[in-house]
Amino acid sequence: MMKKLSYFLSICAVLIFTFSIAIAQQGDSVSKEQFEGRTDLPLPEFPEGLDWLNVSAPLRVADLRGKVVLFDFWTYGCINCIHMIPTFKALEEKYPDELVIIGVHSAKFANEGETDNIRQIILRYEIDHPIINDSDFRVWQLYGAQAWPTIVIADPRGNVLAADAGEIPLDVLDTIIGGMIGYFDDLGEIDRIPLPIAPIRDEVLPSALAFPGKILIDAPNNRLFIADSGHHRIIIANLTTYEVLEVIGTGVSGLDDGDFAVATFNQPQGMALRGDKLYVAEAKNHVIREIDLTNRTVEVLAGTGTRGERILAFTTRITEPRAYDMRSPWDLALGAGDTLFIASAGTHQIWEMNLQTEVVRVSVGNGREAMLNTKLDTSELAQPSGLYFRDGLLYFADSESSTVRVADYTNNAVMTVSGTLENNLFQFGDVDGAVGTSRLQHPLGVTGSPDGTIYLADTYNHKIKAVDETLSTTTIFGLGGVGGFADGDAQTAQFDEPADVKYYDGKLYVADTNNHAIRVIDLSTNRVSTVVFPNPEKLRIAQQVTVIGGNASSAEAVILPVQTVKAGQIDLIVRFVLPEGYKINAQAPSFARLDGFGNTSLTTLETRIPLIIQIGTSAITGEIDLFYCESVDESLCFIDTFRIEIPLTVSDSAEITEILAERSITPPSLNTP
Repeated sequence: MMKKLSYFLSICAVLIFTFSIAIAQQGDSVSKEQFEGRTDLPLPEFPEGLDWLNVSAPLRVADLRGKVVLFDFWTYGCINCIHMIPTFKALEEKYPDELVIIGVHSAKFANEGETDNIRQIILRYEIDHPIINDSDFRVWQLYGAQAWPTIVIADPRGNVLAADAGEIPLDVLDTIIGGMIGYFDDLGEIDRIPLPIAPIRDEVLPSALAFPGKILIDAPNNRLFIADSGHHRIIIANLTTYEVLEVIGTGVSGLDDGDFAVATFNQPQGMALRGDKLYVAEAKNHVIREIDLTNRTVEVLAGTGTRGERILAFTTRITEPRAYDMRSPWDLALGAGDTLFIASAGTHQIWEMNLQTEVVRVSVGNGREAMLNTKLDTSELAQPSGLYFRDGLLYFADSESSTVRVADYTNNAVMTVSGTLENNLFQFGDVDGAVGTSRLQHPLGVTGSPDGTIYLADTYNHKIKAVDETLSTTTIFGLGGVGGFADGDAQTAQFDEPADVKYYDGKLYVADTNNHAIRVIDLSTNRVSTVVFPNPEKLRIAQQVTVIGGNASSAEAVILPVQTVKAGQIDLIVRFVLPEGYKINAQAPSFARLDGFGNTSLTTLETRIPLIIQIGTSAITGEIDLFYCESVDESLCFIDTFRIEIPLTVSDSAEITEILAERSITPPSLNTP
């Protein structure tokens, strides 16, 4: 975000930026003595009355003696701050006993200052280090911070060594911290006794969903797609009954391509559907994924998995997107023809990709973080996070300017439709009315209806709002203030940081992120309800699942003797025999992939698969994956993968119309020498 807070600079600051973090890039020229902080800049004591998270008791400066200390001044809606979280995780893993990171959460938005909302963010981003809710900026003022994020490093004696603002590279921080630890360890001043840190992210969320970020309506096929971000997966449900049809992803964070059973995501967000291809934006993995819904595969379409550091120039063309480092793509929308729009939150731009040529270029914005409406190439955006395209107009939720804006491709112009018209990223609030006078607070989602109404998820105000053709904004649902959860009419319904909204057939579908729910607003009855999945068992994720390969590999095969079958429809019966105490894993997709016959889901130990066999068919071949678990300890699961080969003789006069393929499975733990 790198926002300067000039009105805080008049406050007398204890800290002076004496030792730029960039000094670490000098390498061997840095003397060991430079790892000692300034004795005239001791750490100030923490103010009383702060809310601490991830600790069993508030820390004092004396508790930090013997540790290298890194203070992270951040606010959770800031994309630059989010970018630093993986860096801190890497440092904590490398120096678990020598380094303590303390996050000082000094909120930009009022909503971000609520302790419970910070708690939700800790759970969402899996943060383990201590966090202070510095909502009144007392710690911020003590250290003279000027921007989000700001990093301050202190030595084991409690003296400030270095400070700088912005996204600091991991290698630079590692050089400083590793050097300090080595230097003070030689002096015998490193204390490796653990601090009273008590991460809250181990709390189990009481819901089938976890922080759903974005949703997608597939009207022709009556499907609802959900980015179940906190569970690192994509869910496909029936739009009418909400029956869970498919779960894509293992539920474990990662960046693994492959079929649905092995693919992994990391907090997926926006989606777009084109035919049988589902496109997914992954801000944390910095990639766009392509999901082939027919062949049941997931692969990277753009990005390397590494966060890019460059702002893409407007005239640049990326011809090899899989080799380009992207920067927090947050949402997607299909445009005209073969165009896929990408909300590149991390570069404060909107990109577009030609799905035929796979060429990527900038569509809107020069990359400077601001709120400036001019032409497409010179306009300035601030963390675009939601997209909606219609009739040559691309509406986008510009979260850090707290506006909803539109890129008009016919007239080569960017305009604001809700929120401030000022180039001031601190013009936010909760005010209905005409554009320019209306105020939003960090909106993340936008959609529209056939009558021209624009609907938006005013995320930090916990509201759903509508913008009419005169560009007047009105609250239609949500009470504002502190987030809550309640169904009902416009006077009672509550949301908690809704991050997305989609319109279909007189209804608004809402990703109610902090309530871990999908909500439905019926515009005809003016009521809100919550989606209930009739088969929630398909969404349950076993805790700490250990998957072990079976006693068969894909090179092995179940081979039957030649089967003489009748031409036409026959049934292939696939039967598994498991030992007592084992069952099929309902959380993972078991499949029979038969060459020339498609894929069939295997949900029971015996499945009947109808096949059309014609004269000339010589064999039934394919591969079968069975996922199974111990019945009691469902965290111990196995995969059995094998090929099936059934040679055939097909005759009109034959009478056989069934073939039994049976496999007895011995889990690895039961193998005998």
